[in-house]
Order: sequence, then C-alpha cells, then structure tokens
Amino acid sequence: MIPDDDPSRSLTVARADDPSTTYVSLVGNTYAFLITGEQTNGQYCLIDMRVPDGGGPPPHRHDFEELFTILEGEIEFTFRGEKHVARAGTSVNIPANAPHNFRNVSGAPARMLCMCTPAGQDEYFLKIGDVIAGPDAPAPQLSQDEIMDRRRRAAELADTYRSVFL
Repeated sequence: MIPDDDPSRSLTVARADDPSTTYVSLVGNTYAFLITGEQTNGQYCLIDMRVPDGGGPPPHRHDFEELFTILEGEIEFTFRGEKHVARAGTSVNIPANAPHNFRNVSGAPARMLCMCTPAGQDEYFLKIGDVIAGPDAPAPQLSQDEIMDRRRRAAELADTYRSVFL
C-alpha cells in the first residue's frame, strides 16, 4: 500500500538557464543545482556539471549512488582502478561505496548531469565551493591560503556528507 499524496510537496521544473539557479565553482568546475535535496525531501539531487578540459575530482568514494549522463564531450571514469571513457549520450552509474573519479578528456569543455541518490552532495558542494553568478562566470581567483581553506573544509566535512577521499 502506498501512502497518500503529500500536498505540501510541489512540482519542480528545472532549467539550467533559470535565473534562480544556484551555480557553484569547485576546483575549476561549475555546478548548477537543478533539483536540490530540499525539493525532493532528501530523495535525490540533480546537478548540471560543466567540467573544463582536464578537470575532475580526486579519487573518492561515498555511500550513495551517482548517475552521470554525458551531454557534451568525453569523460574518463576510473572505477575501481579501471578506466572507461563515456561520450555524449552515455549514462554511467557509480554504485555506492565504490572508489572512483572522473576527468574530462575531451580537449574541450564537457557537460554532464549528475544525480545523487539520496541527496546531500548538493549541500556539500555549497559548503566547500564558491557561489558564482552563472554558467559562464569565471571561477574566483583564490589565493593559496583560500585554496588550502577550501581543501581543509572539504576534508573536515567529508564524513558529514558520507564521503572519503582516497
């Protein structure tokens, strides 16, 4: 038996070009929060990721699922030490707890959607990145001390957001 409808929850319609979209610069990438955990009652979040050539996170793992759909470019995923290249039109699921990372190997900017289930990664990125004006806004020019502060925050909050850097 499924529960009754919850009328306190509303329909969410997301567009990356919506002026109310929040954009975060994180290690050179630009992430747009299309659908947040707050909007889905914590079930999932959907992030539009713009990754410059050569960009991507360090190896890590976390206890939630990630689904990536490549929209533009080529992304090399390293999953449990094995490399896989995904091109535009490809979807890749990373199981919870599996060591992985990704890197843009396009020779040009790449773009992908990332759904995290359950949500939380959206909150983590907001706490460790820098909010910027839009998808084409430049990343802030950070001093070495500011870069170290971002890394320290990421490491300190990793446990809270169920992640481990490898």
